Amino acid sequence: MSGNLSFTQELRQQGLIISETDTTNQDNTTTEQKNENNDNTTENESYDTSLMYIGKKPSMNYVLAINSRMSEGLDEITIKARGKTISKAVDVAEIVTNRFITDANDDQVKISTEEVIREDGNVTNVSTIEIVIKK
Repeated sequence: MSGNLSFTQELRQQGLIISETDTTNQDNTTTEQKNENNDNTTENESYDTSLMYIGKKPSMNYVLAINSRMSEGLDEITIKARGKTISKAVDVAEIVTNRFITDANDDQVKISTEEVIREDGNVTNVSTIEIVIKK
């Protein structure tokens, strides 16, 4: 994880997660107005292509995306996942290093736990993993 940001905060920062207030409109601001504000901030920030967040898509989608990024000249990519998608992240890293980019290695692996506040207000722990693949 970069700095003090949690995995969820990083996803929100990159516009991959919409916060609860965006969907419920509790502050009487329309979703369109919030999206316009978010679009302005994301234009100024550059998207980090060295990060790959693992989600619900098939593993080969992530493998091909990593392969294309590294073939375009990227020397290092970080695979991040949490919860049930951790096993898929490990599969993706293994496929990339054993079948597609055989000169790459995945020596750096970081595991951690995040506290996540659920909708009912309870706090639950979620496991996370970061795998760094380098050429």
